[in-house]
Amino acid sequence: MDGYATPNLPARSFDATEAFYGRLGFTRHWRDDGWLILKRGGLMLEFFPHPEVDPLSSWFSCCLRLTDLDAFYADCRAADIAEGRSGFPRLHPPVAQPWGRMAALIDLDGTLLRLIETPAPSSPQ
Repeated sequence: MDGYATPNLPARSFDATEAFYGRLGFTRHWRDDGWLILKRGGLMLEFFPHPEVDPLSSWFSCCLRLTDLDAFYADCRAADIAEGRSGFPRLHPPVAQPWGRMAALIDLDGTLLRLIETPAPSSPQ
């Protein structure tokens, strides 16, 4: 069976969340008072209102599996998201893991988005 899953992430402010992810190329797919859906190509992120989430203690996270990690990371840097160990938002640069490469984006609400390099699917022969 084919299908897909989308992460459901907290947003203290839909306006701020939409502006932040808009700088990364995400556009609005749906928005009302209780839900926000943003898309960028095949990526989809869904947000629910959580005005009291504390970025310092947030445990929310998801993985974005990217065929071009370097291009997405460059888009984050072009959006003036700094690399660092504290503050929100921030980036952690790509590093080699035994299973591939991974970077990280911590958004303005403290959500950890693991940016995982994933090979493009091979075409059938």
